[in-house]
Amino acid sequence: MITSSSSVATLFRRSLILILLMASVAATLAVAKPEPIDIEMSLKRVSEHVYYVQGMAGIATDNKGFISNAAAIVTDQGVILVDTLGSPSLAQRFLEEVRSVTDQPIKMVIVTHYHADHIYGLQVFEDLGAEIIAPGGFQDYLDSPAAGDRLDERRLSLSPWVNQETRLVRPDRVIVEQTELSLGGVTLDIRYLGPAHSDGDLAVLVRPDQVLISGDIIFEGRVPFTGSADTRRWLEALESLDQVGVKALIPGHGPAAREPAEAVSSTLEYLRFTRSVMAEAVEEMTPFAEAYEAADWSRFERLPAFAATHRRNAYGIYLSLEQEMLGD
Repeated sequence: MITSSSSVATLFRRSLILILLMASVAATLAVAKPEPIDIEMSLKRVSEHVYYVQGMAGIATDNKGFISNAAAIVTDQGVILVDTLGSPSLAQRFLEEVRSVTDQPIKMVIVTHYHADHIYGLQVFEDLGAEIIAPGGFQDYLDSPAAGDRLDERRLSLSPWVNQETRLVRPDRVIVEQTELSLGGVTLDIRYLGPAHSDGDLAVLVRPDQVLISGDIIFEGRVPFTGSADTRRWLEALESLDQVGVKALIPGHGPAAREPAEAVSSTLEYLRFTRSVMAEAVEEMTPFAEAYEAADWSRFERLPAFAATHRRNAYGIYLSLEQEMLGD
């Protein structure tokens, strides 16, 4: 049998197309789904477009890492998420909850700040093609040794939900000033707060719903985590936060608040009081342990996470106030 050169060329093209298709399928299958996680999670509706899931009040590895909040803004042209929880497995569960109310594609993910309990789910949505948006300052965390060290630690403490397949995701777009985004008749007023709770923080006002998604500059119903925060800037951010017309607030941790001013004031009170006690100790050159034991912390003792978090917060604030005073 004689085969023409054109037939050979056609056969070659078909074989090449088949190989490329098989490679594409293989690449798709290679994106493994996160480890399943058995956790209680329910999507709560806050307004016409806004939903959220609420983590348990606890330290980072409690409740299989589900200790923070994430929000979904559902429009008729797609979904915008705010934060993605503390593991790919939790993010996958969050996605399942979102899918219970809409089949619209996930268009964007806005990260309020780069801390592990809010960003380890990002890869689930990056793999879906969502645009990742983050505040300026994210790189101070992501490019530091602390980011890799934290991931290594969580691969142990939150195994198998955080594992060798878990990766740190860089944003596609960085916000460093007040910015508006619109999708499907919903406008987001993204407020860049600079370094406060973290190296860079955002808050998101959803209009026309008038729901403020604050990230971790607000902790509702529990002791805040201050870590290495710039608590002076954090206080300034809270004091300047425009709450006019806000009907509901979704904090980074804790339940949504229908009285936003009260939620803001509780975090303000904690930061102001702890800073004032530690500032007096630094001015008087009183050792931290002595100052801490002498202080009356009773107004906060019944709050969740007090025992696990507060002393460490106070010590971090004590050290930062020493640096502030040296700087001044």
